[in-house]
Amino acid sequence: MEIFEVLDNIINNLLNLLGSWGALLGCVFILFESIIPILPLSVFITVNFVTFGNIIGFVISWVFTVMGCMMSYFIFKKGVSVEKLNKLKEMKGVGKIIKAVQKMSFKNLVILIAIPFTPAFAVNIAAGICKIDSKKYLYALMLGKISLVYFWGYIGVSLLESLKNPLILIKVFIIVFIVYIISMIFSKKLNVK
Repeated sequence: MEIFEVLDNIINNLLNLLGSWGALLGCVFILFESIIPILPLSVFITVNFVTFGNIIGFVISWVFTVMGCMMSYFIFKKGVSVEKLNKLKEMKGVGKIIKAVQKMSFKNLVILIAIPFTPAFAVNIAAGICKIDSKKYLYALMLGKISLVYFWGYIGVSLLESLKNPLILIKVFIIVFIVYIISMIFSKKLNVK
């Protein structure tokens, strides 16, 4: 239990030290996460939820997530030639995602974006390469990212609270497991791997 208390103090001190600058930095990282997928989106959303509260933290994270995905979408929509597109379609994983996204209805695109374990970077690339209408993609992002941002904010804040009460950690793992199973079911139903 002492380890949890020490870790909780370190996290709270870091957030107090950085203040609004930490959240601003988190917003910038959210933008870049859509282009550089190795950055942990869930951590930046959690920082915004902890710093600004559930409502403002949600809105800020949602806006920057949608903006980052649109940036990534436009980079690939404008920057990919026909030759590069054909090479990308030949790649095993990317080719399947491109074909799946091309055939997707608006409803299915929203569901795909809403699933927390969907690789957003790959969907952004596929949507840009497929030349999906920018308004359609923006609306799909705006709807789909609502549940994704709320999910990661809730999980992140709950994990921080679990440092004080480890029973919360069990609930978080159960929720993550359930969402993961649901995402696998939707991935099979939408034929996206």
